[in-house]
Amino acid sequence: MVKTGIQRAFAPLKAALPRFVWERIRMVATAVITPLAFSLWSGHFRSSLRQRAVSRKGEALPWYTYPCIHLLEFRDFGGKRVLEFGGGQSTLWWAARAERVVTIEEDAEWYGELGKHLPGNVELHLVPSQDGRDFLRGSYLAGVTALVAEAGEAFDVVVIDGYHFRGELVGIALGCLAEDGAVICDDSEGYGIHEATRDRAVSRVDFFGHQPGVVLPHCTSIVFGDRCFLFDPRHRIPDVATEAY
Repeated sequence: MVKTGIQRAFAPLKAALPRFVWERIRMVATAVITPLAFSLWSGHFRSSLRQRAVSRKGEALPWYTYPCIHLLEFRDFGGKRVLEFGGGQSTLWWAARAERVVTIEEDAEWYGELGKHLPGNVELHLVPSQDGRDFLRGSYLAGVTALVAEAGEAFDVVVIDGYHFRGELVGIALGCLAEDGAVICDDSEGYGIHEATRDRAVSRVDFFGHQPGVVLPHCTSIVFGDRCFLFDPRHRIPDVATEAY
C-alpha cells in the first residue's frame, strides 16, 4: 500500500525528466521523505504526541523496538498464554492477540490505572518493588516467584519489561517457559540482560532500532530454546512495506 503509493506518485516525474535530473531529485526526496514517512506510518509521530506507544491509527503497541514489533505482528498468538513482568500498552496489544495474559505490575499507582482499561482475558497482579530499592529485591523476587508458581502453567511468551530487577527475572521467566516458547526482554542493552543470558543453554536474537515515541535507538531481545515457534522457518516472509503500515 505505502510502497505502491510512493511509486505511483513519482512515476510521472521519472518518465518525464532526463535521467540525471530524476536521479538528483530522487536522492533529495529519499533523504527528506524517509524519516518523515517512517515517523508517520509507524506511529512514531503519534506516539510522541500522545506519550504512549500507538500505531498511526492510534491502536496500542508494545514499547519494543520496531523490528521486534514487526516480527511479532506477523505471528499467530491464538491460543497462546502470555506472562508479562510490567504492564502497559503491551498488555492491551497482547490481550487482543493471545488467549490469556497474566501481568505482574510493580508500581501501585500504575497498577490501579491500568486495571481500569483491561479486557477479561487479562489477569493483573501487583507485586510492589518499592522503586527498586536493593534491600527489597529479595521480597519482590519471592513475590513474583510465588505468583508464577501459583499460576501452575507454562507460558508461550514471557515479557520482561518492568522497571527494575530485569536481569534477575530472566531465570524465573525461563523456568516457566513452554518448550517452544520465547522470552522477550525489552531495553536489553541494559538491566543485566546480557549477563543473565550469556551462559545459559539458550539462543538470543537482538532487535536494534527505534521505539514508539522515543528519540534514541534501543534493543529488544528474544531469548529462546531449540524449538521456538516464533522462528519456525515455515512462517512466510511478508512484504513489510505493504502489509505492516
